[in-house]
Amino acid sequence: MNIEDIRKIPITDFLARMGHEPTARKGNEWWYSAPYREERTPSFRVNILKNVWQDFGIGRGGDIFSLAGEIIGSGDFKSQAKFISESLGGIVPEIVFRPKEKCFDTTLGEENCFVNVRIEPLNNKILLNYLKERGICSDVALPNCEEVRYTLHGKRYFSIGFRNISGGYELRSRLFKGSMSPKDISLIDNGSDTCNIFEGFIDYLSWMVLGLGCGDDYLVLNSVALLERSYGFLDKYDRVNCYLDRDEAGRRTLEALRKRYGNKIEDCSSLYKGFKDLNEYLQHWEGIIEQ
Repeated sequence: MNIEDIRKIPITDFLARMGHEPTARKGNEWWYSAPYREERTPSFRVNILKNVWQDFGIGRGGDIFSLAGEIIGSGDFKSQAKFISESLGGIVPEIVFRPKEKCFDTTLGEENCFVNVRIEPLNNKILLNYLKERGICSDVALPNCEEVRYTLHGKRYFSIGFRNISGGYELRSRLFKGSMSPKDISLIDNGSDTCNIFEGFIDYLSWMVLGLGCGDDYLVLNSVALLERSYGFLDKYDRVNCYLDRDEAGRRTLEALRKRYGNKIEDCSSLYKGFKDLNEYLQHWEGIIEQ
């Protein structure tokens, strides 16, 4: 099995293998006593349709990997995968091999064919140091990103990969910014009625580092040109918090969202007034703290 196969394992099965049974079942929602803390009233919910969990007692939720992280008290992706593997009888996440993918290189403005693509847990120190320089710690990066290795024009490269809903990846490194097809939006669905929307995944990771909320859903456009693709997902939310860039493209995107959703839209960009985006704001305050 690869990483994505493990992510699809029913959380209810995972809990059952550890001896945790639901206290109530209401349609697609199964309720449990939290498996990693003591509580009198069950406040741990699993949506079996979306295969996500939500702990209302601590305001956190996510997929099977984040649940494993809560149980073992670790944000290390490899440790989470190892724990899931052992709990389910030795399933080991193997490296995914993709023989040929197309990638749009935004630094060159051209589409290239990448070969020998391998998707692995994010371990490369160079990539982790790059994220650290941008204010993003490994505890946030590892559960959300992967390491993508590929061959281009006969040479091997590696980048940080952020997966979208169609199986493609946004790619970043110190020298490269691109995307591996298919290009699409990214959605982290925790079963919330509130969604936070970002232009790029670096801003999403910055938001996580800043700890601006827990348990909400998150939508990353990966390009403002993909805004219309987000409508089918955003339509269901009662509230949409926008953390868009403070530039002309960001303003146009905000206007389009307000035109469609009206008062459901909340412009949160005043938080980082004076800065281009959320990551620039994060780096500024990280620099002040270090001084």
